[in-house]
Amino acid sequence: MPIPFKSSPVEFNQHLLFPSNIFDLLPKDHEGSLYESLFQMLDTSALESQYKVKGQNAYHPRLIVSILIYAYSRGVFSSRQIERRCNEDLSFMFIAQMNCPNFRVLSDFRKDHGGFFQDCFKQTVKLAMELKLASLGHISLDGSKFKASTSKHKAMSYGRLKEREKALCAEIDELIQKAIRCDKEEDKAYKEKTGYEIPEDLKFKEDRLAKIKAAKQALEQREEKINPGKVIDDKKQISFADTEARIMGKNGGFDYAYNAQISVDADLQIIVGMHISQNANDKQEVEPALQALKDTTDRLPDKASVDNGYWSGGNLQAFEQNSIDAYIATDKGETTHKMPLDASDRKVVKADFNYNEADNSFICPHGQTLPMISDSKDGNRVYRGSDDVCEACPLKSRCCQSEKGHARTISTDDKESLRQDMNRKMETAPAKAVYKQRKIIVEPVFGQIKNSGFRGFSVRGKEKVVGEFSMVCAAHNFKKIAKAIVAGLIRPKVGSYATSTAI
Repeated sequence: MPIPFKSSPVEFNQHLLFPSNIFDLLPKDHEGSLYESLFQMLDTSALESQYKVKGQNAYHPRLIVSILIYAYSRGVFSSRQIERRCNEDLSFMFIAQMNCPNFRVLSDFRKDHGGFFQDCFKQTVKLAMELKLASLGHISLDGSKFKASTSKHKAMSYGRLKEREKALCAEIDELIQKAIRCDKEEDKAYKEKTGYEIPEDLKFKEDRLAKIKAAKQALEQREEKINPGKVIDDKKQISFADTEARIMGKNGGFDYAYNAQISVDADLQIIVGMHISQNANDKQEVEPALQALKDTTDRLPDKASVDNGYWSGGNLQAFEQNSIDAYIATDKGETTHKMPLDASDRKVVKADFNYNEADNSFICPHGQTLPMISDSKDGNRVYRGSDDVCEACPLKSRCCQSEKGHARTISTDDKESLRQDMNRKMETAPAKAVYKQRKIIVEPVFGQIKNSGFRGFSVRGKEKVVGEFSMVCAAHNFKKIAKAIVAGLIRPKVGSYATSTAI
């Protein structure tokens, strides 16, 4: 006896008498209508004004923005895949209003309107704050590296660039001289050939030389900005495909990447600030992060928490100058160990020395004063003890680091008093409790972004990368807002989720 499986509905093989709306097939509680209503709130007037009246009618910029942000919120980043989903996926078809541009239009729009995507991100932040989903009471700042649209195989070192430039110039000169000689010879010299072989080779080498010179110039400009007046190390590299990307370490390896920084509000993990850095570490990122917050929200947070990667004098000073109650994990190499100082295998670290701000010196655990012996123009300072005193100290083997047996030195900068203040602050229970929240505020957000599939950029150049990451952050914020509405945390008048109470 055959097993009685379910039969296909009669509508599958039978035409309906009257036409129906295909989107009625979407579940009644599908978020598509909610997203569509949220997208309608985006102000695209600044972009609309750039369009011309003449010519073929263009797609409305709000439609393209809606398609791209919805696709990014669903983990679809390829322009070809987005077009495909808009022709196959019912929810994508709904967002696209069954009028999806081809992949080239989507790709060009994404590359050409990075500034507008930054504005879209700001609009999502302001919407979240109006809906009371973000308050800037406590924000956490963190950074993560995302792969640039290039690879190590499309790069060259400064030394190699100089070598190839010199070699190509010589090869081009030789080809030009050979072409001149060939022009003077009789046609029989070419025999069966056309005589065009040399010019084609010359054009290839000239194009290659132009790329070499452009990359070399970009690297020189970059290094002059970072280290003005200093000789460029021949090992410094630059990518031909994206000259603004930087080599950064990630998961034990190195690749061209950008350092994406986000400031996340503690209330509902709304991203309230973002910027793209070309620095491999986070020691200079607080000031631009605070500026990004000002640009987005017109104000600064009450409290901020950051991890050990931000432990630097410049970052501490930026928080102090902006009167922000900051919580920073102190330097791991300077924190006091759990073992007592007299433990046999316990190294004496910088945190074991007391800083005396009155006379600008350090006091070692045995009472020796380490005066400042150098103070450079960039604020770096070095303090050193007495060779004789350190030689007689019982802690010498665990304290002094000089291979020549010299006294202990301490290196710091002119922000040491700020470091000491933060060290004392982070030893208190209330500070530890505030800092403990950081890992549940900002770290999950990067996890959510990467788990959606976004691991690298599709565009090249810092300006365009900022635009794409703004779209990533805007998609994240829309997801958080939609989730809050569905969960009943707020009741705005949006789409089918509207109620009589608007916030």
